[in-house]
Amino acid sequence: MARILITSAIPYINGIKHLGNLVGSQLPADLYARYCRARGHEVMFICATDEHGTPAELAAAKVGKPVEAYCAEMHEVQKEIAAGFRLSFDHFGRSSSARNHRLTQHFAGALADNGLIEEVSEKQVFSITDNRFLPDRYIEGTCPNCGYTRARGDQCEECTKQLDPTDLINPRSAISGSTDLEVRQTKHLYLRQRALRGKLEAWIDSKTDWPILTTSIAKKWLNDGDGLQDRGITRDLHWGVPVKRGEADWPGMEGKVFYVWFDAPIEYIAATAEWADAHGLPDAAWQRWWRTDLGADDVRYVQFMGKDNVPFHTLSFPATIMGSGEPWKLVDYIKSFNYLNYDGGQFSTSQGRGVFMDQALSILPADYWRWWLLSHAPESSDSEFTWENFQASVNKDLADVLGNLVSRVTKFARAKFGETVPAGGSFGPREQALIDDLTSGLRAYEACMQAMEVRKAAAELRALWVAGNEYLQNAAPWTVVKTDPEHAQAMVRLALNLIRVYAVISQPFIPDAAASMMAAMGSDDWAWPDDLAASLAALPPGHAFSVPEVLFAKITDESRADWQQRFSGIRA
Repeated sequence: MARILITSAIPYINGIKHLGNLVGSQLPADLYARYCRARGHEVMFICATDEHGTPAELAAAKVGKPVEAYCAEMHEVQKEIAAGFRLSFDHFGRSSSARNHRLTQHFAGALADNGLIEEVSEKQVFSITDNRFLPDRYIEGTCPNCGYTRARGDQCEECTKQLDPTDLINPRSAISGSTDLEVRQTKHLYLRQRALRGKLEAWIDSKTDWPILTTSIAKKWLNDGDGLQDRGITRDLHWGVPVKRGEADWPGMEGKVFYVWFDAPIEYIAATAEWADAHGLPDAAWQRWWRTDLGADDVRYVQFMGKDNVPFHTLSFPATIMGSGEPWKLVDYIKSFNYLNYDGGQFSTSQGRGVFMDQALSILPADYWRWWLLSHAPESSDSEFTWENFQASVNKDLADVLGNLVSRVTKFARAKFGETVPAGGSFGPREQALIDDLTSGLRAYEACMQAMEVRKAAAELRALWVAGNEYLQNAAPWTVVKTDPEHAQAMVRLALNLIRVYAVISQPFIPDAAASMMAAMGSDDWAWPDDLAASLAALPPGHAFSVPEVLFAKITDESRADWQQRFSGIRA
């Protein structure tokens, strides 16, 4: 069996994320992790909260809390919501951890030792009122190109023109609104990414199996315009990893911190070390996942992320790893996603438009959301959440197909044969045809899951559920029992075993429903059905089962209309 390292892009700390964020990284990563575990592979699934930078400071100030306390609180909130969606992380870490501080400083030192860090003097905008340098995005003013009055210092959102803060007309602080700004000289560290261009290009070119979305974005950033640029990795901020060269102070960098996009990906490694610490394990336990000289040479490393994160994970983070000159594991496969839009527009964290993760769990169980999001994952293009589509998918796929099968089989079996698997009869041609169809369908499902083709995998899984329903409809054991009760018993025995098989193969998508199905079948045998015929005999005659509660309640038109109205406005 393989060893598989899985990381999801780490969510930022400032607030609860919406469903678009969930389906863009964490949820499909969880799907793949669950599937790999089900197939017997050794899996390390890592995520964390991304806690540094100006947005965290501002979010904390907005609620009147010290930034450290705010981040600690929001980490627990995000951790609890992730658990609510049944995201099966082996560890959910924090980029503010001591481990990440040390590792970030270590990488900076290694890069400097290899001549890949350059000190650059530059001019930046300083707010007298705020007593701080302002990152480009926290300077607002009038766009010189289109006249939009709320253009940011890095880009005008109205006309999309790239800007420098000094381009803005009537610039002001986005923090305080103050216009008491001045340009001051400051010094920062830059990662010399251009010096690594050849290595990065060769590495990207070698990844011939990557999704087109991932490769196209990586090559665009590598080649378009001015091509790969050296990148600043420090900031004049208060909250972050202090700039050090390994364990030593860095002269001239006092009071500065590393840029959040330098330290955040390093948290993947640090969070794995945090996992080892939490379990009282030695460093070798996490190093075997990350150091190719200590066992990670046989690890397959897969990353999941939205398309906006691809440039950092195909260029900047690999540059850090390569530039260190040390034997760290580079990613093998990057599964990237387009955007999920919301009901005719866009999800908006700032405007509160759309369904946020905590709100979703407050109105429906996790499996409802997991199924819709994964079966409509924005892989080849952007996709759109609409309440009508959500209602139809839940009602048809989950309630009418899977839930109905489980209910019909268990209730009929109990009514006619009691609450144990019936012993009579043997399979006929119709049953054998079902087994053959399910076997070929299962192989197709496995191929999609292995290839991380999420929507196709959902379609193949649904087809497996439909095949069971069609068998029952055509075989009609409720009619056969009147004329050939022995054969009806064989049909029911097959159907009860099919419920257990459905639980096993559906678990990566809908873990709570799968657990309910397995419990109803009185089983804890989660073995993957490599031999489907054998798996469909796993529950022997006389084995006790029960009738579960309704797996999926249908969404009414009234509920749909209510939710559509409730989540269309500004969130308080």
